[in-house]
Amino acid sequence: MALKRIIPCLLYDGKGLVKTVKFKNPSYIGDPINAIKIFNEKEVDELILIDIKATKEKRKINIPRIAEFAGECFMPFAYGGGVKTVSEFYELFKNGVEKVVVNSLIFEEPAVIKEAVSKYGSQAVVACVDFKKNLFGKKSIYSFSGHSIKYNMPDFIKYLEEELGVGELFLHNVDAEGTWDGFDNEFVKQITDLTSLPVIACGGAGNLQHLKDILYTSGANAAAIGSMAVYSKKGMGVLINFPQRSNVIIE
Repeated sequence: MALKRIIPCLLYDGKGLVKTVKFKNPSYIGDPINAIKIFNEKEVDELILIDIKATKEKRKINIPRIAEFAGECFMPFAYGGGVKTVSEFYELFKNGVEKVVVNSLIFEEPAVIKEAVSKYGSQAVVACVDFKKNLFGKKSIYSFSGHSIKYNMPDFIKYLEEELGVGELFLHNVDAEGTWDGFDNEFVKQITDLTSLPVIACGGAGNLQHLKDILYTSGANAAAIGSMAVYSKKGMGVLINFPQRSNVIIE
């Protein structure tokens, strides 16, 4: 059986950690370094940190700060947000980032992604696919900035895998993000049936059963957790959290 992973996905606004609901209304969570240290103690599988404002604010990546985060991580560390050039891929990899998550760059400068894959390998580049129901109830691709993308999902997945050469897909459900209501298992299964790439499902994790369902019924290789990683329970206070692997993962 392929390795199954549970991955905290932390949202960063350039100053501290925040948590959103359906990509809106960010609430302050705390300092990234403190969270990383706790995740080290809990021996998490991997860690993803996304700067949710870098692209919108057209802000340069704070390489020294990201290097500080990566230096604290005892686990593989992935970063996304504001990456625009191959040289920025290089700087991130040089400073301890193992994977770069791309989203807006897919639509703005796909040639940069192809070059980065060529130089650093497909395993180092993760494509983030944000999806959301449109007015007709059909799931559509969205950019992280919230704009609808006119792209057929099967063709888009094929494009990411075969044309850009990315090594992993990060499926982010905008409608479920921060809700604790569970993953969209059916849709994730549709995507995993389309690709041979490893798939990380994100958006909606609220309990252990949600994690078991997405990992063992949808074909997803990994479950990313947001609210479950930073709150004690739904509607309760901040508490850096990580479920015991033995309660979810079948080794």
